[in-house]
Amino acid sequence: MVDEAVVNMIIKDSQPFSVVEDVGFRELMHLMDPNYILPSRKALKAMVDIKYQEAKEKAREQVQKAVAVSLTSDMWTSINMDAYLAVTCHFIDDEDQLCTTLLGVQHFPKAHTAENLAAGHVQLMEEWGIRDKVKCLVTDGASNMNACVRQLNVRHAICIAHTINLIVHKSFDDVEGLNELRQKCRRLVTLFRTSTTAKERLVQVQEQMGRQPYKMIIEVDTRWNSTFLMLQRLYELREPVGAALASLKTDITPLTAAEYDSVNNTLSVLAPFHQATVEVSAEKRVSSSKVIPLMKMLHHAITNKMHTMNASTIARQLGDNLVRRLRDHMSSLESAGGLTMPTLLDPRFKKLGFENATRRQEAVNRLKNECANVIRHEASSAPPDQLQNTRVAQSGGNSELWWLLDDAINSSGSSSSVVADAVIEVDRYLAEMNISRDEDPLVYWHGHKAMYPHLHKLAVTWLCSPASSVPCERVFSKAGEVLSKKRNHLNPKTLEKLVFLNKNTNS
Repeated sequence: MVDEAVVNMIIKDSQPFSVVEDVGFRELMHLMDPNYILPSRKALKAMVDIKYQEAKEKAREQVQKAVAVSLTSDMWTSINMDAYLAVTCHFIDDEDQLCTTLLGVQHFPKAHTAENLAAGHVQLMEEWGIRDKVKCLVTDGASNMNACVRQLNVRHAICIAHTINLIVHKSFDDVEGLNELRQKCRRLVTLFRTSTTAKERLVQVQEQMGRQPYKMIIEVDTRWNSTFLMLQRLYELREPVGAALASLKTDITPLTAAEYDSVNNTLSVLAPFHQATVEVSAEKRVSSSKVIPLMKMLHHAITNKMHTMNASTIARQLGDNLVRRLRDHMSSLESAGGLTMPTLLDPRFKKLGFENATRRQEAVNRLKNECANVIRHEASSAPPDQLQNTRVAQSGGNSELWWLLDDAINSSGSSSSVVADAVIEVDRYLAEMNISRDEDPLVYWHGHKAMYPHLHKLAVTWLCSPASSVPCERVFSKAGEVLSKKRNHLNPKTLEKLVFLNKNTNS
């Protein structure tokens, strides 16, 4: 029992195996139980290996039961400059629960070509027995990942968080004066983050004003929302910053009142994008169905702001750029079957999620066709003896003489009936009132699988895809904790086992 607890501590808290040799830890364990003998590093590692094999076999059994799965994939570089490929698997189980399993965090010493990436994905798919079940792969928009997915011949979805990031960054670049304003803000923020004197003075001024002391936030070039957070914190601390700057010997000039107004207006325009980024990144429920409605709502939110606010020139140009790029992206998103199908099959959104009426009707027609295909597949999967008995009964017993003509007649009538059944099921579902946006669509489908049996099967297939590759980013965050400066010689295989256990086990 105690050995198991020590192993769990290593896994949960990202502790090094050498912790069992630390004097303080050994003294603590002796105080807790003088008779307990701590395992050696080698024995502890062997326990982790056993736990990993057991957990992986259990996870594989669960994944292989899934009707359909979706994957997210991304690359990561460790502090040792070693590359790793992470792949997570998402599916809906037979209890209509959304499940996530980390398939692997594999050391990837090869060149990051499309061919090598595709081979790495295939190896994982075959190892987990899901090669024919993968319905979608979610990645960033990197060219090698795009080419990799084409080689795998699976449906590709670009991470919506990366899409939003791209839209905002490109809109930044097209606004005259905005980058200069950002650079001025960044120099100011850098001063209060790198100078001990400036940092302490800012804290003192905030305390003298009776305010909770906050630190500055610096932007990261690859994440647009870090720019939003930097500007937001700077605007919130504009008075303490001005007072602190006046008492410091520096050639950095404060922002003018007009520049602060521009910052405030820019924050107002960007606020809906920040909310969308946070929502997508924190999503733990069905999310692919949210992409089209989310972009529609962003478009409306920014358009309304531009009509109602008295924005500065910078903010107005930024808003116009965002609206234009959103409109361009919405057109392509509403044509993507990988997003339109989940949107219709999400009882929170259905047809209301669409902006374009033509695209909406095209999506409804596709849903009816998909539903008809499910019905046909069920019919074709019936036992052969059952089909033969039906043929004999329908031909009056003279199947040997008349079977070709009878089959043609029956097939024609059957095809018409299948289409009619699919249309009725889809129309009845779409005519129902939408559930609340706060409700779980999978709870709805669990309760309506008998009413809409064929649509339920489609929902299980289409609603398992995540909207972003954030699950992989969370894996890398954990991997960064495991492969720390204190344990930077950790074997890649051991790293994979520890991260796998951390992400896939509750104990």
